[in-house]
Order: sequence, then structure tokens, then C-alpha cells
Amino acid sequence: MPKIQVPRSSPQLDMTPMVDLAFLLVTFFMLTATMRAPEPVLVDTPSSISEMILPKNHLLITIDTSGRVFLNMENKEIRMNMLKAMNNKFPKAKFTDEQIQKFGAMQSFGVPLDSLGAYIAASPEQRKFTDQRTGGIPVDTANVGNDQLYHWVQFAREQAEVWKKSNPKLDQEPLRIALKADGKTQYKKIDMVVGIFKKQGVHSFNLITDLESDPNNPTENALGK
Repeated sequence: MPKIQVPRSSPQLDMTPMVDLAFLLVTFFMLTATMRAPEPVLVDTPSSISEMILPKNHLLITIDTSGRVFLNMENKEIRMNMLKAMNNKFPKAKFTDEQIQKFGAMQSFGVPLDSLGAYIAASPEQRKFTDQRTGGIPVDTANVGNDQLYHWVQFAREQAEVWKKSNPKLDQEPLRIALKADGKTQYKKIDMVVGIFKKQGVHSFNLITDLESDPNNPTENALGK
């Protein structure tokens, strides 16, 4: 009696669930990702292989090759409270609630306080134009009362402490101050900003550096302290 031959067929894998999962992941990342606004000035930072990483709660001060100073505070609420404090310190500024709200959603800026209102109201293209021509945030080491950068840093530290106490469940790290300077920036410009830190008793801050491979460990790249 002849043997019954069972027809053979190649195994098949249904890819439909995997395709669905891929599209779900793409959709998730598209909906949850936030676009990072471009920095107003590009700087070529020195290289480093340090492993120090900045926390999310940080104040970034950028200095370009000509010594212009730009500032950015990541936390929106602290950023808004900083401007309110500057409004009280310099009453002539007279920022409205709408301007304060818009300022909270901005990124780095480098204009004097009397020009900040127009900068907030400007379009992104107009801001780019201003960023190229601004003289940066005024720094007056001879007169603290007129030193706008001094007060921005001061109010950032004060408001960060207030915010941390009012949000104890978030368990945020203390505010870190980060300095990002171009490798060709004159030392006296950097020293001038560091001098402001010293006046406020800030002796620990981060220096932002470029990523460089460690010759002993090529995968070790990070921010320098």
C-alpha cells in the first residue's frame, strides 16, 4: 500500500501585528516629542571627556566669541517668576501678564531689559535678526545695581529655591548653573561672568564642552564640569 504524502508548505509569519506596533511607536514619539528651539548664537565649545551630565533644572549662560551674553532657564515656571522679579526690580520695564506668559515659552535670549518686551512680541524671524545684532545681556561689574546679568542669575537661584519648596514631591536636584563659552572667547569676558557667580557665593558650576572620545575608552563622551 503506497504511503500518503502530506503536502508541504513553507512556514509563514504574519507581520501585521509588528507593523501595527511600529506605527503605534512612531505615533507615540511624534505626539510626545517636543521641538527644541535653535539657540540664538552658535559657539564652538572646547572638548572634554568628563562624565558630568547637567540635570534638567539648570540655568545656561552662553558667551559667544565677541563676548555677548545669552541666558536660558529650562523650567518654564521659574523662568516666568524670574521676569516678574526683574519687573519689580526695574519698574520701568512694565511687562504685562501676556508678555510674561510668552517669555515662559521662549528659549535663550540676549537683549537688554528695555528691549526684551519688543523681543518677546517679535516673530521668530525678527528674533533671529535681533540675535545677530544684539549686544547681549548687559554686564556691569563696577555697579551691581545696573548689572542685569547679576540680577538674572540672582532671581534664577531665588525662584528655583521657591519652586523646589513648593513642589517637594518632584524631588528635583538643586539648580545648577552652566556656562557655555566659545573656545575663542576672550578669557576676561568669561572671568567677568564667573566674577558674578563669586559675588553671589556660587563656587560650583558646570562648563559645557564638546564631546570627545577618551583614547582609553572611545565610548566615553559627556559634558565637562
